Amino acid sequence: MSQTPEPQLGSFVRELEVAEVIEETPEAKSIVFAVPAGEEKGFRYKAGQFLTLRVPSERTGSVARCYSLSSAPDDAESASRLRVTVKRTRDGYASNWLCDNVAAGDSMHVLAPSGIFTVDDFDQDLILLAGGSGITPVISILQTALARGTGHIVLFYANRDEQSVIFGDLLKRLQEENPDRLSVIHWLESLSGLATPEMIGNILQPVAARRHAYMCGPGPFMESARAGLRRSGADMHLIHQEVFSSIEGDPFAEVVIEEPGEDNESPATAVVELDDEVHEVSWPRNTPLLDVLLAKRIQAPFSCRKGECSACACILKSGEAEMLHNGILEPEEVEDGYVLGCQLVPKSDRVEITYNE
Repeated sequence: MSQTPEPQLGSFVRELEVAEVIEETPEAKSIVFAVPAGEEKGFRYKAGQFLTLRVPSERTGSVARCYSLSSAPDDAESASRLRVTVKRTRDGYASNWLCDNVAAGDSMHVLAPSGIFTVDDFDQDLILLAGGSGITPVISILQTALARGTGHIVLFYANRDEQSVIFGDLLKRLQEENPDRLSVIHWLESLSGLATPEMIGNILQPVAARRHAYMCGPGPFMESARAGLRRSGADMHLIHQEVFSSIEGDPFAEVVIEEPGEDNESPATAVVELDDEVHEVSWPRNTPLLDVLLAKRIQAPFSCRKGECSACACILKSGEAEMLHNGILEPEEVEDGYVLGCQLVPKSDRVEITYNE
C-alpha cells in the first residue's frame, strides 16, 4: 500500500542545525540550535517564548510539539544559539524521540519563536513558580530579569527529588551572584511531600501582594500554585501561566487560500502592526488572518493554527472581527482585546491589529 505523500512545507518553515545536546538530568536534555549567520533577526525572541519543532514519525510522517526556550535573549550567544530543554514524559512520543535520537549535526524543521508568556517590565518585583520541566521558560525569564532589570525575584521550584532538578548548578550560581535580588526555594517531594496550596500560600504570603506571578508546570502543580497564590493574598489579575496542549494537524504545511466565488462579499482590509512595521493587506472574508499573512510571506507568530495555543495572539485595535474558535484565551484576555490570529475573520470593512503590545 502506498503512503500518502506529506504536505508541502510552508515557506515560513525554518531549518536549524543542532550544535550540541546537553544532558541536564537523567530524564531531561537540552538541544542547542545554531542560527545561521545573517538569519538572526528571524529568530529573535523574548524570554518565556517557545519553539515549535517538527518531529519525524513513522506513523503520521511528523508531529509538531512546542518546547520552551531555556536560553535567554540577553546571553552573549543568544543571537547565534537557541536552546530548548526536553524532559521525557511517560508515553510521550515526541519527548522520548528527541531525547533518544537527536545529536549534534542533525537538522530539524522549526517555526519562528512565539508565545505570550512574557514579561513587560523587568524592573518590577516578580514571583516565579515552576514544577519539573516547567522551569524551562521560567529560567529564561529569571536570567533576563537579573541581567536587564532591578526588581527582586522569588523562585519556587518543585521537583520529585534532587536528581530531577533541572539547571540546579545554574540556579545556585545565580543565587550566589545576586543574593540581594534572588531567593530560590526548592521543594522536593521526596523530602516534604507534595506542595499543597496551603504550604505554597504560607511561603509566598510575605511577598505576594502586588507582584506579578509567572508559573509553568504540570496541571496538578499549576492548580496548587494558583490556589496557593490566592491564599497568599496575591492579585489574581497579575498571574500569568504557560499552558501547552498537544498540537493536532500539521502547522508546518503550506497555506492554501481558496479563491473567492462570484457571490462572495468583497474582501476587507487588514492593517497589521508587526515587528515595528505596518502591513496593509486584502483580507478575504472567510479566511483567517494568519493564513492571509503567511500567504503574503509576512512572518506572523503562530504554532498550532487550530486556536488551541496562544502563539498567534494579537490585539484588536479597531474594527470588528470574530474568532471561529478559541480554546486558550481566558475571558479576561478577550475583554482586554486579545484575539487569535489563526481563527480571526473580519466583520467590518477595515480592521486594525497589533502584535507589538
